Amino acid sequence: QGAFAALLAPTALSLLAVTFTQPRERARAFALYGAIAGSGAALGLLLGGALTEYLDWRWCLYVNVPIALVAAIGGWRVLSGGNGGHRQRFDFPGVVLATGGLVALVYGCTQAVSAGWGSGTVIGLLAASAALLIGFAVREARAAAPLLPLSIVLDRNRGGAYLAAAFAIAAMFGAFLFLTYYLQVVLRYPPLQAGLAFVPLTLASQAGSWGIASVLMPRIPARAIMAPGALVAAAGMFVLTQLQVNSGYLTLVLPAEVLLGIGIACVMAPAFNIGTLGVNPRQAGVAAATVNAATQVGASLGTAVLNTIAASATVAYLGNGLKPSAGLIAQALVHGYATATSWAAAILMVAALLIALLINAGRPAAYHAP
Repeated sequence: QGAFAALLAPTALSLLAVTFTQPRERARAFALYGAIAGSGAALGLLLGGALTEYLDWRWCLYVNVPIALVAAIGGWRVLSGGNGGHRQRFDFPGVVLATGGLVALVYGCTQAVSAGWGSGTVIGLLAASAALLIGFAVREARAAAPLLPLSIVLDRNRGGAYLAAAFAIAAMFGAFLFLTYYLQVVLRYPPLQAGLAFVPLTLASQAGSWGIASVLMPRIPARAIMAPGALVAAAGMFVLTQLQVNSGYLTLVLPAEVLLGIGIACVMAPAFNIGTLGVNPRQAGVAAATVNAATQVGASLGTAVLNTIAASATVAYLGNGLKPSAGLIAQALVHGYATATSWAAAILMVAALLIALLINAGRPAAYHAP
């Protein structure tokens, strides 16, 4: 599932990059892509909640089969084949180094939840990740046919877009995780009700992509949309830091979801656009794959790191009590969620700073592919 998803997402994004070249067309295409990407996870929570409550959790996997069949048949009938005229050598050493480095990085951060950041296993995995990723960079700088030409990521606009996407998704998936825990564990929402609670976030994401990003992208520089978007999302995270055991959905969770949905959409739609802009058409797939990799790594690392922070804060809140009451446990859990979301807010503020410093592309019409 992961391998073929990794093939599908960059392919779809690269098709948009080479098909839509005019600023207004690109704005609409990438706004739609950003809306789908931003709301897909929330819709998955809704559908997953319904399937879990009324059928079985395994249906969350089974349901992908008919969806995949429809997509495959539609792609077969609608999409044209490539020209097949240019074949590039496969950079197998680069694949091994990059995959090994990212796996070690994500797994190391995941292990820190139970083992702690100071454990030998975690330190060893993170050290191995650093060595492999440095080796990957050296390999790509010297390879005749690199997996990832360094010119793709060293461009300040594209590099800034990749970083912004990774940071934004890291914070967003942290919000998904902790809101799910809060709604189901603390507020005792059943799965379907918890899924429905994410619908406003989906609607806000659609509004941010279509109502703001698609309108402004052809008119103003990308960072004038992305940096404020990251700050709006950070404000949503700050609202979540005020969570209490008895907090109301309408008074606290709903406003946070609206801010998060609008803010993240205003980051992601321009990031997809800038991340694939200004590259040779033959490298559009590489640029799209890099955007996808940035979001996937951001989601994995954000979930692992923020979950570690929440768990540590929860344990510290409980102290050394042998038999904490149910009420104290709930307070400790909410304290952990609030602590982690404060870090997520900081991540989004760092993203806003990186956007302001790195992304200097003007309106899309002024930034052409070589």
